[in-house]
Amino acid sequence: MEAAVLRAYGAAPEYGDHPAPSLVPGSVRVRITAAPVNPLDLLCASGTSYFGQPTLPYVPGTQGVGVTDDGRRVWLSCDAGMRPGDGSMAQWCAVGANALLPLPDDVSDDLAAALGLSAIAAWMALSWRGGLKPGEHVLVLGASGTVGQVGVQAARLLGAGRVVAACRDDHGRVRAQELGADAVADLTGDDPALVAAALADATARRVDLVLDPVWGIPAEAAARVLSPRGRLVNLGAAAAPAATFSSAALRSTMTSVIGYTNNALSPEQKAAALAEILGHAAAGRITADRRILPLHQIADAWARCGQPPHRRAVMVPDGA
Repeated sequence: MEAAVLRAYGAAPEYGDHPAPSLVPGSVRVRITAAPVNPLDLLCASGTSYFGQPTLPYVPGTQGVGVTDDGRRVWLSCDAGMRPGDGSMAQWCAVGANALLPLPDDVSDDLAAALGLSAIAAWMALSWRGGLKPGEHVLVLGASGTVGQVGVQAARLLGAGRVVAACRDDHGRVRAQELGADAVADLTGDDPALVAAALADATARRVDLVLDPVWGIPAEAAARVLSPRGRLVNLGAAAAPAATFSSAALRSTMTSVIGYTNNALSPEQKAAALAEILGHAAAGRITADRRILPLHQIADAWARCGQPPHRRAVMVPDGA
Protein backbone atom coordinates (compact mmCIF):
# COMPACT_ATOMS: atom_id res chain seq x y z
CA MET A 1 0.00 0.00 0.00
CA GLU A 2 1.01 3.65 -0.30
CA ALA A 3 1.97 5.20 2.99
CA ALA A 4 3.92 7.89 4.79
CA VAL A 5 6.80 6.04 6.47
CA LEU A 6 9.01 7.40 9.23
CA ARG A 7 12.56 6.07 8.88
CA ALA A 8 14.52 8.43 11.17
CA TYR A 9 13.65 10.24 14.41
CA GLY A 10 13.10 13.95 13.91
CA ALA A 11 12.79 13.64 10.13
CA ALA A 12 9.71 13.95 7.97
CA PRO A 13 8.02 10.74 6.83
CA GLU A 14 8.80 9.53 3.32
CA TYR A 15 6.05 8.69 0.84
CA GLY A 16 6.32 5.21 -0.64
CA ASP A 17 5.31 1.57 -0.47
CA HIS A 18 4.80 -0.18 2.85
CA PRO A 19 3.35 -3.57 3.83
CA ALA A 20 -0.42 -3.52 4.29
CA PRO A 21 -1.63 -4.15 7.86
CA SER A 22 -2.41 -7.66 9.04
CA LEU A 23 -5.54 -8.37 11.03
CA VAL A 24 -5.40 -10.04 14.43
CA PRO A 25 -8.35 -11.24 16.51
CA GLY A 26 -10.43 -8.26 17.60
CA SER A 27 -9.02 -5.86 15.00
CA VAL A 28 -10.80 -4.17 12.11
CA ARG A 29 -9.35 -3.03 8.78
CA VAL A 30 -10.22 0.51 7.69
CA ARG A 31 -9.66 2.05 4.26
CA ILE A 32 -8.40 5.51 5.16
CA THR A 33 -10.06 8.51 3.51
CA ALA A 34 -8.57 11.29 5.67
CA ALA A 35 -5.77 11.46 8.25
CA PRO A 36 -4.65 14.68 9.99
CA VAL A 37 -1.08 15.69 10.81
CA ASN A 38 -1.09 16.60 14.51
CA PRO A 39 1.58 17.95 16.89
CA LEU A 40 1.27 14.63 18.73
CA ASP A 41 2.41 12.80 15.59
CA LEU A 42 5.51 15.00 15.39
CA LEU A 43 6.21 14.55 19.09
CA CYS A 44 6.07 10.77 18.84
CA ALA A 45 8.21 10.79 15.71
CA SER A 46 10.87 12.95 17.36
CA GLY A 47 11.96 10.03 19.51
CA THR A 48 12.08 12.36 22.52
CA SER A 49 8.55 12.04 23.88
CA TYR A 50 7.64 10.55 27.24
CA PHE A 51 6.24 7.55 25.34
CA GLY A 52 9.78 6.47 24.44
CA GLN A 53 11.34 5.87 21.04
CA PRO A 54 9.05 4.06 18.58
CA THR A 55 10.43 1.19 16.57
CA LEU A 56 11.45 2.27 13.07
CA PRO A 57 10.24 2.24 10.41
CA TYR A 58 6.58 2.87 11.11
CA VAL A 59 3.57 4.69 9.65
CA PRO A 60 2.64 7.69 11.82
CA GLY A 61 -0.90 8.90 12.40
CA THR A 62 -2.75 8.64 15.71
CA GLN A 63 -6.20 9.11 14.18
CA GLY A 64 -8.12 9.16 10.95
CA VAL A 65 -11.38 8.66 9.10
CA GLY A 66 -12.28 5.85 6.75
CA VAL A 67 -14.55 2.98 5.76
CA THR A 68 -14.48 -0.51 7.24
CA ASP A 69 -14.57 -3.66 5.14
CA ASP A 70 -18.28 -4.00 5.91
CA GLY A 71 -19.01 -0.45 4.68
CA ARG A 72 -19.23 1.55 7.92
CA ARG A 73 -17.94 5.13 7.84
CA VAL A 74 -15.90 5.67 11.01
CA TRP A 75 -13.43 7.81 12.92
CA LEU A 76 -10.55 5.86 14.46
CA SER A 77 -7.75 6.39 16.95
CA CYS A 78 -4.58 4.35 17.35
CA ASP A 79 -1.28 4.32 19.24
CA ALA A 80 1.21 4.79 16.39
CA GLY A 81 4.42 6.22 17.81
CA MET A 82 3.37 5.41 21.36
CA ARG A 83 3.24 1.62 20.99
CA PRO A 84 4.52 -0.71 18.25
CA GLY A 85 2.45 -0.67 15.08
CA ASP A 86 1.45 1.48 12.14
CA GLY A 87 -0.93 4.41 12.06
CA SER A 88 -3.41 6.14 9.80
CA MET A 89 -1.21 7.91 7.21
CA ALA A 90 -1.65 5.16 4.66
CA GLN A 91 -4.25 3.54 2.44
CA TRP A 92 -5.21 1.08 5.16
CA CYS A 93 -5.05 0.87 8.94
CA ALA A 94 -5.92 -1.94 11.36
CA VAL A 95 -7.23 -1.00 14.81
CA GLY A 96 -9.22 -2.54 17.64
CA ALA A 97 -12.98 -2.47 17.30
CA ASN A 98 -13.28 -0.26 20.40
CA ALA A 99 -11.17 2.43 18.68
CA LEU A 100 -13.90 3.13 16.11
CA LEU A 101 -16.72 5.66 16.26
CA PRO A 102 -19.51 5.89 13.65
CA LEU A 103 -19.62 9.24 11.87
CA PRO A 104 -22.78 11.30 11.31
CA ASP A 105 -23.64 11.84 7.65
CA ASP A 106 -23.59 15.64 8.02
CA VAL A 107 -19.89 15.81 9.01
CA SER A 108 -17.36 15.58 6.18
CA ASP A 109 -14.37 13.24 6.36
CA ASP A 110 -11.90 16.14 6.40
CA LEU A 111 -13.70 18.02 9.19
CA ALA A 112 -14.02 14.91 11.35
CA ALA A 113 -10.32 14.21 10.82
CA ALA A 114 -9.30 17.80 11.62
CA LEU A 115 -11.35 17.80 14.83
CA GLY A 116 -10.65 14.36 16.27
CA LEU A 117 -8.26 14.16 19.19
CA SER A 118 -7.61 17.91 19.25
CA ALA A 119 -11.29 18.57 19.76
CA ILE A 120 -11.54 15.86 22.40
CA ALA A 121 -8.62 17.44 24.24
CA ALA A 122 -10.15 20.93 24.21
CA TRP A 123 -13.59 19.66 25.22
CA MET A 124 -12.43 17.38 28.04
CA ALA A 125 -9.80 19.79 29.36
CA LEU A 126 -12.53 22.38 29.81
CA SER A 127 -15.37 20.18 31.01
CA TRP A 128 -13.69 17.26 32.80
CA ARG A 129 -10.31 18.47 34.09
CA GLY A 130 -11.18 22.15 34.27
CA GLY A 131 -14.67 21.66 35.67
CA LEU A 132 -16.10 24.60 33.72
CA LYS A 133 -19.22 25.94 35.40
CA PRO A 134 -21.99 27.93 33.66
CA GLY A 135 -21.24 31.62 33.64
CA GLU A 136 -17.50 31.31 34.28
CA HIS A 137 -15.00 33.38 32.29
CA VAL A 138 -12.60 31.40 30.09
CA LEU A 139 -9.25 32.41 28.59
CA VAL A 140 -8.06 30.31 25.64
CA LEU A 141 -4.33 30.50 24.92
CA GLY A 142 -2.98 29.47 21.51
CA ALA A 143 -6.37 30.26 20.03
CA SER A 144 -5.13 30.11 16.43
CA GLY A 145 -4.40 26.37 16.55
CA THR A 146 -6.96 23.60 16.27
CA VAL A 147 -7.15 22.99 20.03
CA GLY A 148 -7.57 26.72 20.61
CA GLN A 149 -10.15 27.15 17.85
CA VAL A 150 -12.23 24.32 19.26
CA GLY A 151 -11.64 25.63 22.78
CA VAL A 152 -13.23 28.98 21.94
CA GLN A 153 -16.31 27.28 20.51
CA ALA A 154 -16.49 24.55 23.16
CA ALA A 155 -16.25 27.03 26.05
CA ARG A 156 -19.31 28.82 24.70
CA LEU A 157 -21.24 25.56 24.18
CA LEU A 158 -20.31 24.40 27.69
CA GLY A 159 -21.85 27.51 29.22
CA ALA A 160 -19.02 30.01 29.66
CA GLY A 161 -20.23 33.53 30.41
CA ARG A 162 -17.33 35.18 28.59
CA VAL A 163 -14.62 33.77 26.32
CA VAL A 164 -11.35 35.55 25.59
CA ALA A 165 -8.95 34.22 22.96
CA ALA A 166 -5.20 34.90 22.93
CA CYS A 167 -2.55 34.08 20.32
CA ARG A 168 0.48 35.56 18.60
CA ASP A 169 -0.72 36.05 15.02
CA ASP A 170 -3.20 38.56 13.59
CA HIS A 171 -4.99 35.96 11.48
CA GLY A 172 -5.62 33.82 14.55
CA ARG A 173 -7.08 36.69 16.54
CA VAL A 174 -9.44 37.63 13.69
CA ARG A 175 -10.47 34.01 13.30
CA ALA A 176 -11.11 33.66 17.04
CA GLN A 177 -13.59 36.51 16.94
CA GLU A 178 -15.32 34.89 13.96
CA LEU A 179 -15.63 31.73 16.02
CA GLY A 180 -17.30 33.56 18.91
CA ALA A 181 -14.64 35.02 21.20
CA ASP A 182 -15.86 38.07 23.12
CA ALA A 183 -12.39 39.63 23.07
CA VAL A 184 -8.88 38.82 21.86
CA ALA A 185 -5.40 39.43 23.24
CA ASP A 186 -1.88 39.39 21.81
CA LEU A 187 0.49 36.83 23.33
CA THR A 188 3.57 38.24 21.57
CA GLY A 189 6.44 39.18 23.85
CA ASP A 190 9.16 37.79 26.11
CA ASP A 191 8.14 39.60 29.30
CA PRO A 192 5.45 37.74 31.28
CA ALA A 193 4.46 40.98 33.05
CA LEU A 194 3.74 42.78 29.78
CA VAL A 195 1.85 39.81 28.33
CA ALA A 196 -0.12 39.57 31.60
CA ALA A 197 -1.06 43.25 31.29
CA ALA A 198 -2.48 42.61 27.80
CA LEU A 199 -4.41 39.61 29.11
CA ALA A 200 -5.75 41.59 32.05
CA ASP A 201 -7.11 44.26 29.73
CA ALA A 202 -8.75 41.75 27.38
CA THR A 203 -10.29 39.68 30.18
CA ALA A 204 -11.54 42.67 32.20
CA ARG A 205 -9.52 41.16 35.05
CA ARG A 206 -11.66 38.09 35.56
CA VAL A 207 -10.39 34.65 34.54
CA ASP A 208 -11.89 31.54 36.10
CA LEU A 209 -10.43 28.94 33.75
CA VAL A 210 -7.50 28.95 31.30
CA LEU A 211 -7.19 26.46 28.45
CA ASP A 212 -3.45 26.26 27.78
CA PRO A 213 -1.96 24.25 24.89
CA VAL A 214 1.21 26.39 24.74
CA TRP A 215 2.90 26.64 28.19
CA GLY A 216 5.99 28.87 28.53
CA ILE A 217 5.62 32.64 28.89
CA PRO A 218 1.92 32.65 27.87
CA ALA A 219 1.10 30.25 30.72
CA GLU A 220 3.19 32.30 33.17
CA ALA A 221 1.30 35.45 32.12
CA ALA A 222 -2.09 33.74 32.31
CA ALA A 223 -1.37 32.49 35.84
CA ARG A 224 -0.83 36.10 36.90
CA VAL A 225 -4.35 37.10 35.84
CA LEU A 226 -6.21 34.07 37.23
CA SER A 227 -9.00 35.03 39.59
CA PRO A 228 -9.08 33.55 43.11
CA ARG A 229 -9.56 29.76 42.93
CA GLY A 230 -9.10 29.88 39.16
CA ARG A 231 -7.69 26.91 37.24
CA LEU A 232 -5.14 26.68 34.43
CA VAL A 233 -5.35 23.40 32.49
CA ASN A 234 -2.27 22.60 30.44
CA LEU A 235 -2.44 20.17 27.54
CA GLY A 236 0.59 21.07 25.46
CA ALA A 237 3.88 22.94 25.17
CA ALA A 238 3.78 24.60 21.75
CA ALA A 239 5.54 27.74 23.05
CA ALA A 240 8.10 26.21 25.43
CA PRO A 241 8.68 23.03 27.47
CA ALA A 242 9.00 24.89 30.79
CA ALA A 243 7.24 27.67 32.70
CA THR A 244 7.89 29.43 36.02
CA PHE A 245 5.19 30.23 38.57
CA SER A 246 5.23 32.25 41.75
CA SER A 247 4.50 30.19 44.83
CA ALA A 248 3.15 33.24 46.62
CA ALA A 249 0.74 34.05 43.80
CA LEU A 250 -0.59 30.48 43.62
CA ARG A 251 -0.99 30.19 47.40
CA SER A 252 -2.47 33.62 48.02
CA THR A 253 -5.20 33.16 45.40
CA MET A 254 -5.67 29.40 45.85
CA THR A 255 -5.27 28.92 42.10
CA SER A 256 -4.52 25.56 40.47
CA VAL A 257 -2.28 24.41 37.61
CA ILE A 258 -3.65 21.14 36.23
CA GLY A 259 -2.24 18.72 33.65
CA TYR A 260 -4.31 17.00 30.97
CA THR A 261 -3.69 14.22 28.46
CA ASN A 262 -6.08 12.32 26.19
CA ASN A 263 -4.23 9.16 27.22
CA ALA A 264 -5.94 9.34 30.60
CA LEU A 265 -9.35 8.85 28.95
CA SER A 266 -11.02 5.49 28.57
CA PRO A 267 -12.23 4.48 25.09
CA GLU A 268 -15.75 5.14 26.34
CA GLN A 269 -14.88 8.67 27.45
CA LYS A 270 -13.24 9.44 24.11
CA ALA A 271 -16.20 8.07 22.19
CA ALA A 272 -18.74 10.01 24.25
CA ALA A 273 -16.81 13.28 23.95
CA LEU A 274 -16.28 12.97 20.20
CA ALA A 275 -19.89 11.95 19.63
CA GLU A 276 -21.00 15.16 21.37
CA ILE A 277 -18.46 17.24 19.43
CA LEU A 278 -19.47 15.77 16.08
CA GLY A 279 -23.11 16.39 16.92
CA HIS A 280 -22.28 20.07 17.30
CA ALA A 281 -20.21 19.94 14.10
CA ALA A 282 -23.15 18.44 12.19
CA ALA A 283 -25.30 21.33 13.42
CA GLY A 284 -22.68 23.90 12.36
CA ARG A 285 -21.71 24.87 15.92
CA ILE A 286 -18.10 23.57 15.84
CA THR A 287 -15.58 23.73 13.00
CA ALA A 288 -11.80 23.80 12.47
CA ASP A 289 -9.62 25.40 9.81
CA ARG A 290 -8.02 22.78 7.58
CA ARG A 291 -6.47 22.08 4.20
CA ILE A 292 -6.64 18.84 2.25
CA LEU A 293 -3.41 17.46 0.73
CA PRO A 294 -2.56 14.26 -1.16
CA LEU A 295 -0.48 11.83 0.85
CA HIS A 296 2.58 12.25 -1.38
CA GLN A 297 2.89 15.82 0.00
CA ILE A 298 3.42 14.52 3.54
CA ALA A 299 6.85 16.18 3.91
CA ASP A 300 5.36 19.63 3.24
CA ALA A 301 2.43 19.03 5.59
CA TRP A 302 4.79 17.76 8.28
CA ALA A 303 6.99 20.86 8.05
CA ARG A 304 4.01 23.23 8.28
CA CYS A 305 2.40 21.58 11.32
CA GLY A 306 2.13 24.13 14.12
CA GLN A 307 3.11 27.05 11.88
CA PRO A 308 0.82 30.03 11.15
CA PRO A 309 -1.62 30.33 9.55
CA HIS A 310 -2.84 27.40 11.58
CA ARG A 311 -4.84 25.16 9.28
CA ARG A 312 -4.74 21.48 10.12
CA ALA A 313 -3.30 19.46 7.23
CA VAL A 314 -5.57 16.54 6.38
CA MET A 315 -3.91 13.91 4.20
CA VAL A 316 -5.91 11.86 1.70
CA PRO A 317 -4.60 8.87 -0.29
CA ASP A 318 -3.43 9.78 -3.80
CA GLY A 319 -6.22 9.28 -6.26
CA ALA A 320 -8.91 9.53 -3.60
